[in-house]
Amino acid sequence: MRDLAEKWSVAPDWQSAVIKVPGLVVRAVCGLNQLLVSGDLDAWARASSADGNGVGAFGTAQGDRYAARLARDRLLVVSNSPLAIASGWHIDGFAVTAISAGLQMFEAEGTALDAFIARGTTLDPSQASASAALSFADISAVVYRHDAKLRIHVDRGLAAYLWTWMEIAAGNIAAGSAK
Repeated sequence: MRDLAEKWSVAPDWQSAVIKVPGLVVRAVCGLNQLLVSGDLDAWARASSADGNGVGAFGTAQGDRYAARLARDRLLVVSNSPLAIASGWHIDGFAVTAISAGLQMFEAEGTALDAFIARGTTLDPSQASASAALSFADISAVVYRHDAKLRIHVDRGLAAYLWTWMEIAAGNIAAGSAK
């Protein structure tokens, strides 16, 4: 039987994966808690003592716990420590799903960040939008800023593809390529 695994890129060791070129550093971020919250976001905010709005694409999140808006009734909540709220359906009208194992997060920073963004999406990085969910490098991603860095969350199954794409994009930026 043919080994179809040879077609796929081997995922790097995410704990130490780093891409460095002049003006740009991209690294995998591990160990953060990620929750998907769906439903009544005002009820979520009351129950969790958290902001129920979330940042949109290229909006800036701050702190150890924040949310990115995915849709009118959906948030991706990211935290340095586990939140004291149970997964599952809550009678107040919202559901919480732990998805840390399902998403891989990357962080990019540097003076060439706008060139990197321009290769990944046609959206204007200076204009924040209502939703952080967008197409980046031709795949669905959640993209926003955290402090001065760009954070990108993708399905873990697409992480090796995105890593390869980011290596190529970073190489083109380093070479001054207009590709």
